[in-house]
Amino acid sequence: MWFIQPKKNYVPEMPWERAAEPEVMSWQIRVRDYNILVGNMVFLGTYLLVGGGLWALIYFQGGGVVDDYSMSLIVMSILMMPIVMSMTHQTSIIVYRLTDKGYEMFSWKPQIDSVKPVMKWTAIVSGVAVLVATFFNPYFILGAVGPAGFGLIALSMGNAGSYQKLVRGEEHCSASWQDVEEVALWRKRRLIGLRFTFHTSEGVKQNGYRTLFCKKGEENQRVAFIREKVSEVPYVERKMEVFEGGMAI
Repeated sequence: MWFIQPKKNYVPEMPWERAAEPEVMSWQIRVRDYNILVGNMVFLGTYLLVGGGLWALIYFQGGGVVDDYSMSLIVMSILMMPIVMSMTHQTSIIVYRLTDKGYEMFSWKPQIDSVKPVMKWTAIVSGVAVLVATFFNPYFILGAVGPAGFGLIALSMGNAGSYQKLVRGEEHCSASWQDVEEVALWRKRRLIGLRFTFHTSEGVKQNGYRTLFCKKGEENQRVAFIREKVSEVPYVERKMEVFEGGMAI
């Protein structure tokens, strides 16, 4: 889930292709490596839709009166909020390693690592809560439909290795400093962009920025080292449009 993620140093564990090159600097960061405005808008839209649907059900069922049935729907919507956020506010763990000859990056989304235990306990706790609540009013069983259903689905999907790899969004990139065409810095997001020209799988020639996210207060040190290695290429400070997969334009 978005709020339960492992905390450990992954740098020594990565299968670095440039392991033979002496390391100059390395770091890891947990970040939303995409256009965060889009993610926020999707979350807001989803919850406005859910909220509007609940209001309509409450209004037409009870004439605006919040009864036990309406309360069960409200409880269900609250329990669904973490699940919705796990889809719209995913973060990635990104590990960088810089040498005198180039840089390397590994990234993945750790949410899948927490899906099984979180969904398991969501199903258990919601099941127990509903069992107790139904002794007082049978309508409360509706409050567990969403969380319990998502828990069972997540458990079944989490057992598939191919699904886990897909959801983790694993990415790896390695490049030499000599191939960098431009260095850009977006200070607001502490994001360094290295422009490259590359060919897609269809053979189409494109160019764009490979992104390096920095921790607060470290962007000047990182970009200074990179500019020293590629002193002959242009340097700009500008906003960049960020996409998943470590790319920007």
